[in-house]
Amino acid sequence: MDISKAFPSRARIAMTAFLAITVALITLSISTDAFSTVPTKNSLSLSTSTMQQFTSSTRLEMNKKGKSKSKPKKKSGSSSPKGFAAALRDLQEKGFKFSGDVRPGKQSPQRVVNNPRIIVPDYAVDGQPKNRGPLLPWLIEVKKPEEIAKMRISGRIAREVLDIGARAIRPGVTTDEVDRAVHEACLERGGYPSPLNYHGFPKSCCTSVNEIICHGIPDDRKLVEGDIINLDITCYVDGYHGDCSEMFMVGECDDAAKRLIQTTYDSWVKSLEFVKPGRDYKDIGAIIEDHIVPKGYSTVKNFCGHGIGSVFHTAPNILHYRNNEPNGQMAAGHTFTIEPMICEGTNRPITWTDQWTAATADGGRTAQFEHTLIITPDGVEPMTAKIPGHSKVQFWEMESEVHKGFWLGTTPAGRARAAKFLEELQQGVLP
Repeated sequence: MDISKAFPSRARIAMTAFLAITVALITLSISTDAFSTVPTKNSLSLSTSTMQQFTSSTRLEMNKKGKSKSKPKKKSGSSSPKGFAAALRDLQEKGFKFSGDVRPGKQSPQRVVNNPRIIVPDYAVDGQPKNRGPLLPWLIEVKKPEEIAKMRISGRIAREVLDIGARAIRPGVTTDEVDRAVHEACLERGGYPSPLNYHGFPKSCCTSVNEIICHGIPDDRKLVEGDIINLDITCYVDGYHGDCSEMFMVGECDDAAKRLIQTTYDSWVKSLEFVKPGRDYKDIGAIIEDHIVPKGYSTVKNFCGHGIGSVFHTAPNILHYRNNEPNGQMAAGHTFTIEPMICEGTNRPITWTDQWTAATADGGRTAQFEHTLIITPDGVEPMTAKIPGHSKVQFWEMESEVHKGFWLGTTPAGRARAAKFLEELQQGVLP
């Protein structure tokens, strides 16, 4: 899940100013607590700007275990205002020019987490993350073995929940029904659905249909034959987040939708294959862009991948387009997401009046895939890997020119598992 809007060209200016101020404060012996407050705004997708690491909802923080009981509260400005605020929003919606065919539906009441055994994130009650991670984009946390073990569990649960949500996707089903399935599956596994009340987000997952780039809010709109949908799941388990998303077709889709999804998937897998210790994070974007642009597609620049762990969104920023941002170098123990958003037409987003839903400005469709990754000494592994025999096998996985079958990482063990699964799949041993 990606998090906020950005201005990458200003990043170096912002960092230079920040460093200059830091030096001045040290000289004056002023406490660094002066930097302890970071303004926020509604957003679930990590900013593509390093400057936004100091000024946006990206909130580079370290979560602590929250209270074990949570009934999320909606903050002012959430997606279901009342009274004058509701009337004002209705007026805004009447005058809002939607770019495509998808329209907002009616939202059900926000779901709650009342199980005292479930550890909740520090924003569960008031919507505001509390603690910080590193202030500079190249300062990337190296996870300890015990943290990696916990993240493998949260990643596995996120994948299981995504698979369960996917089974609900079919014509006639509402995205709110998908959200309910996701919410219940997450709680059944002892997890908290990370999007729920994160900066006030009203639901437990994101369902982005057709022209919706990201942050689609589940509601009573029914899915229709020919829709494409991205289901974005994050689960918080025992103090750590696992984040993944995948595309799904609703019934049968047209050839243009299939080409978009295939191109997005292949560009994503190419970028995954690039990851290993010693390489620069900034080089990921060029791999994606070089694959999709010759095919006539564009990559969104306003949202990006992100570091993840006990903090939902932290360093490094993973930009999905060619850039020269100083976002650090890959090393064993880094955990982060790659999640390119690829568009049929323009990559410019517009934001709906709910202040969450981001749609393409021209109404063109968009596709996205995401894994939570862990860099190891000999490659990279997806902590949210698809599960042979459990996860749905998609046509773009079998028809990929980059990697056929499930992508299970670049380590020798991951390659072996993927090869074995593909062989069994081709022999009809697995469903």
